[in-house]
Amino acid sequence: MNITEVNITPVKPFNGLVAFASIVVDTNLYLSSIAIYVRMDGSPRLLYPTKKTGEHSINVFHPINRAASAQIETAIFEKYNELLNQSGNNNGLGTADIRH
Repeated sequence: MNITEVNITPVKPFNGLVAFASIVVDTNLYLSSIAIYVRMDGSPRLLYPTKKTGEHSINVFHPINRAASAQIETAIFEKYNELLNQSGNNNGLGTADIRH
């Protein structure tokens, strides 16, 4: 799997949510609405989109193994940190450096 593009859309921080990410995999598959959260201890967390149908939530997509998950996390957190470093003063985007 090759992540060929990463886009980050910052949001006004709310309950730990600081941004949404989208990625392109192998120049063929676009995955969006990946939420970037920062926990109280400063550690990052990604949440993948779900669709609620009545009482049940259905995963829209998510990595199915740790290697894929780690690759997605690395690509997203690197891009997010790059965005924070460019903004200089953080602008309320969350912690200054997310490490996983």
